[in-house]
Amino acid sequence: MKRLALSNKSSLLALGYLICLGYFTYLMLLITAQYIPIDFEAAFLKLKEAEIKLVHYQLAFFTHVFTSIVVLLVGIPQFLPSFSFRFPRVHQGLGKIYVFLILGLASPSGLVMAYYANGGIFTQVSFSLQAILWFVFTYLGYYYIRQKDLEKHRNFMLRSFALTLSAISLRLLKWIIVATLQPPPMDTYKTVAWLGWLLNLAIVECYIWYAGHTFWAKKHLS
Repeated sequence: MKRLALSNKSSLLALGYLICLGYFTYLMLLITAQYIPIDFEAAFLKLKEAEIKLVHYQLAFFTHVFTSIVVLLVGIPQFLPSFSFRFPRVHQGLGKIYVFLILGLASPSGLVMAYYANGGIFTQVSFSLQAILWFVFTYLGYYYIRQKDLEKHRNFMLRSFALTLSAISLRLLKWIIVATLQPPPMDTYKTVAWLGWLLNLAIVECYIWYAGHTFWAKKHLS
């Protein structure tokens, strides 16, 4: 009975995870679709009239937009309970795509965009740190699976995915702050530029600590 209850709880958590991320991913797909076909005057680019004239910014922007949505879609099933155990080859294949896109395209292009971020040095530093940490966490996740250290692999990939989800959390937090506090637009942007990824990392670090603490507590008691 206890195993059945845990199985049902895990299934409910997985369902809730899929519903929430599915909805927000759908919204991200709508945002991405605004740039198909490639349009230099669509949505966010209306605020980047000077930057979008630069060829390297064009390449960085569209590379980042189109690869990040794929990274998000590929990453979602990777963190479902028991997915890696039930479908190890699929997990490995999706993981290789996830790592390649972040290290080769999404993170470097994000770093280029960070240099031109609205809001000056305050937001430029935030987005630069985010892009660098995204690269580092993803690389370390890949490195540790090559070393067959599953715990460190999982922890660094959780950190990586927390930064992947910052595209969603930034927009969600922006909506909450505007709806409740109604600060000036640039103040909101500067706030969510940091909060959008730091909050995600804080949640993941708490989860990693709790999971590790629970594991060692059970091991000590057994």
